[in-house]
Amino acid sequence: MPLSTAEQQQATPKIIKQGHQLRHNLLKDLTERIRATFVYTGIDVASTPLFFGVRGAQLAGRASLITCGPLPTRHGQTRPFTDLITDMENALDLTQHPPGTLPRHASYLHQRTSGRIGSLARLIRQAAITASCDGAERITKKSLEAIQLDHLAEEARRPRIRQPPTTA
Repeated sequence: MPLSTAEQQQATPKIIKQGHQLRHNLLKDLTERIRATFVYTGIDVASTPLFFGVRGAQLAGRASLITCGPLPTRHGQTRPFTDLITDMENALDLTQHPPGTLPRHASYLHQRTSGRIGSLARLIRQAAITASCDGAERITKKSLEAIQLDHLAEEARRPRIRQPPTTA
C-alpha cells in the first residue's frame, strides 16, 4: 500500500550498498513493507538486469537514478574534495600527525586518485596503517607516494604514449 505524504515525510532513509547485485523481488518487498526512503548504491546500475524486463520497469518507475562521478576539487565556492580529506584526516589516530597536513596536499591527492573516493580512502587508510606499523605516526607526501593504489587509479596516473597518425 502506498505511503501517504505525511508517512513519507516521517520515513527513515535506508542505504543499501551493492544494489546492482540485488534481486527485483527483494527490492520490491523492501519498498512495500518498510516505511523508509531507500537509497540503493551500486556500480553501473542502469546497465544491470535490475532495471530490465517487466519487474525492472516497475523498479525503474519508482526510482530516481543519480549518476555520480569523481568528486570535484571545486563546486562553486566549496571544495568538496578538500573537505573530505579534512574529515578523513580528523578521523586518524596518529600521535605525530599534524592537523592540516593532508588538506595541503589536496591537489596531489586529487591527481593521484582521479577524485575517486574509494581510491582516496584506500590511500589514506594504507598510509595510516604504514605510519602506525613503522612507528612514524604521521603521514607525509613521501609516504603517500610509496603506496600503490587500485588498478584504475594507477592506470589513470600512467603517462600515455601518443601513437603517430596512420596514413592510408
